[in-house]
Amino acid sequence: MNRFVRIFWRLFFSGLALVILILLLANFGALGEMPSIDDIENPTANLSSQVYAQDGTLMGKYYLEDRVNVEYKDISKHVINALVATEDKRFYKHSGVDGKGLLRAFSHFGSSGGASTITMQTAKNLFTENWATKNFLLRGIQKIKECIIAVKLEQHFTKEEIATIYLNTVAFSDNVYGIRNASKTFFQKEPDRLDISESAVLIGMVNGPGIYNPRRFPKQSQERRNLVMSRMVEFGSITQADYDKLKKQPIQLNYQKLDETTGLGPYFRMILGEEMKKWCKDHKKSNGDNYDLYRDGLKIYTTINPRMQVYAEEAVAKHMSYMQKILDNQSDIKSGSVWNDHANILENAMKQTDRWRNMKKEGIDETEIAKSFMTPTRMKVFAWNNNRNKDTVMTPLDSIKYHRQMLETGFMAMDAQSGEVRAWVGGIDFKTFKYDHVNFNTKRQVGSTMKPLLYSLAIEEAGFTPNTTVYDQQQSFGAYGKVPATTKSCSGAAMPMSSALAFSKNCATAYIMKQLDGTGNNAAKRFVDFLNNKCGLQTKIEPNPSIALGACEISLYEMMQAYSMLPGRGFNVKPMFITRIEDRNGNTLQSFTPVRREVISDVTAYSMIKMMQGVMQFGTGRRIWGYGVNGEIAGKTGTTNDNSDAWFMGYTPQLLCGAWVGCDDRFIRFKATEIGQGSSAALPIWAYFYEKVQNDRNIVGIDPGATFVKPDVMPNDISFDQLNGTTPPLGAEGEDMGNGTSKDYEIPSNIKPEDIGAESQITPADADKPVTKPADTKPPVTKPTTTVPPAKLPENKVQPQPATKPPTIPTNNQQPKAVMPPKKP
Repeated sequence: MNRFVRIFWRLFFSGLALVILILLLANFGALGEMPSIDDIENPTANLSSQVYAQDGTLMGKYYLEDRVNVEYKDISKHVINALVATEDKRFYKHSGVDGKGLLRAFSHFGSSGGASTITMQTAKNLFTENWATKNFLLRGIQKIKECIIAVKLEQHFTKEEIATIYLNTVAFSDNVYGIRNASKTFFQKEPDRLDISESAVLIGMVNGPGIYNPRRFPKQSQERRNLVMSRMVEFGSITQADYDKLKKQPIQLNYQKLDETTGLGPYFRMILGEEMKKWCKDHKKSNGDNYDLYRDGLKIYTTINPRMQVYAEEAVAKHMSYMQKILDNQSDIKSGSVWNDHANILENAMKQTDRWRNMKKEGIDETEIAKSFMTPTRMKVFAWNNNRNKDTVMTPLDSIKYHRQMLETGFMAMDAQSGEVRAWVGGIDFKTFKYDHVNFNTKRQVGSTMKPLLYSLAIEEAGFTPNTTVYDQQQSFGAYGKVPATTKSCSGAAMPMSSALAFSKNCATAYIMKQLDGTGNNAAKRFVDFLNNKCGLQTKIEPNPSIALGACEISLYEMMQAYSMLPGRGFNVKPMFITRIEDRNGNTLQSFTPVRREVISDVTAYSMIKMMQGVMQFGTGRRIWGYGVNGEIAGKTGTTNDNSDAWFMGYTPQLLCGAWVGCDDRFIRFKATEIGQGSSAALPIWAYFYEKVQNDRNIVGIDPGATFVKPDVMPNDISFDQLNGTTPPLGAEGEDMGNGTSKDYEIPSNIKPEDIGAESQITPADADKPVTKPADTKPPVTKPTTTVPPAKLPENKVQPQPATKPPTIPTNNQQPKAVMPPKKP
């Protein structure tokens, strides 16, 4: 017996020494990296970066794990009670490791529940890896590490703090991490407002995010919720009566998950994300590492106005759906003949599809792959409806044609003085068409929208005035050719420069260009220098005389900056869409202010404003008054040769907006000049947008009665030569290349603009309020809105000039200005 006793004690103490040795080795990192005391005192987890609109509305997030931290005081007591009752009943009694739980787990081999405490699970979430491995040895080592870290966590944090850290790091269903995101995703509530049932639903997900997902498996989730509530009864945090009442109720979800395709302004957020990645590369944290947009929980405050953003998306949807119907009715689109000479484009498009790539990986011959594109298939395609899609049957090749024949657009609105971007719509549907048509890298020919910039230079530096006589004649620039290319649009008449702009006279514009410097190509060089070095255009523009007519490619983003000098009283301002960036703790990392500089004089700017008001009152932009807008509006239409690009740049004293419309493949275009021009294809987007903005009393800073400020020293009033009292018809502003007219085909009478909802989904700052888009809260307008489809406006009749100053909305009816969430100390 003595021998066996000695062996027992030897084994016991050897085992004890081995356990102590393993614990020491694990503690000092010999069995894998362990967190330092500093890491434990400052636990971190991947946090999603959040994007906020001007009024504090959450627009969207950038994340690898959708996680946002909250404090203990911001979590409902029902969540805490449900967590402790379900996961760790002795949470408030143990010191990180539950001895009773360990004994139970070992004695029943885990069949009666695991031994992990909330503190151990927190340690696992924060500091351990391979916790899901099936390797028994590795799992054992991980458990040892979890126990050691759990004890250290208990030494450095209170129970409330540990519960908060756990709830901020635990995974819920649908790749959502943390109690705040779970609460916002499944119930559209802040976590401090969750009731008993909602709390039990969320805590019920913790042990099985996949099988207890209330969106996908409501029955299993409800059963799990009831189990959690029954444990809350045992724990004493709710009564039996509460349980009996709540267990019969179904789960009431209010589900909305923000990802790259949902949320406010998806095109804008994509571009913002690219800008933020550049910012992160140039900025470092205190430890010397660069910031990570997807891990560091940055808070990005933007200038986007949620109401304007929704109005912009609604304006795009209303007009583009209408224009698409007209294009689809065009003979070359209906017959498919538009593709006759472009087989190479279709072939390249096929090779870029997942279908082609996957079949290629499987070793299928390209001939057979091509045949598969001719087989009718059930599929979902983009469609102009509130869902932005429809189910149909077509061949994959026809699907490619169908989507490439969609008209695209870019629309941007910004504060005319500060340059703060209020709305950004980069296309017709972000889910289907990711390519953004507003940003600097997307360039299209600008057509006649270039003319106001040339006219500004002529007034500022060449002694012109709006009343200076110009001649509508083709101009020769020697070896650099003639502008325009033909004399077809040249009337040969003399007219004041104001009329040349109002009616977008190409030949008169070429004359003005020639007067800058008649030697060779010097005039073009002088104009390019003005565009790049003063107007802020970064695009390299070749100094050809034809740039006077907009024969160069520039982005809408750049054109907005160039035009800003006009409503800005001579000051150019760079578009700005970020106001400040904060770290996860609310510390300001960088603030942004407008970048302005004087380009032209106040007198020149006002002269251009008056001439561009003439464009709207008498010239190519006069159809705008058929859309219910009023007040002082100045602008310029633009159309390129063959109607490949349609533009409208317009502004009021407070707001500058630009719109471009066209197909990505430029050979897909309107054949009729009356429909493809800027006044028909692009201007209505601006009009639909502004009609809603000017009548929305909830938008601060927009006064429909505002007027352009006239400088104290101003020359004579501007005269508009109306060409012997007649106004020319609205026609293409590029050279007439024999495209035909609308009479070449008929527009069905049932094609009319229709209201289609905005693409964005909004998550209000006050998440307990009903989720309604701003358009639904617009007060009654004081003037009925008249919708005039572009192709129906009488073309030889001058539209009535609007009242100089419409009634001003009483200030006592305006809501106080919304403010951003306060910064944390």
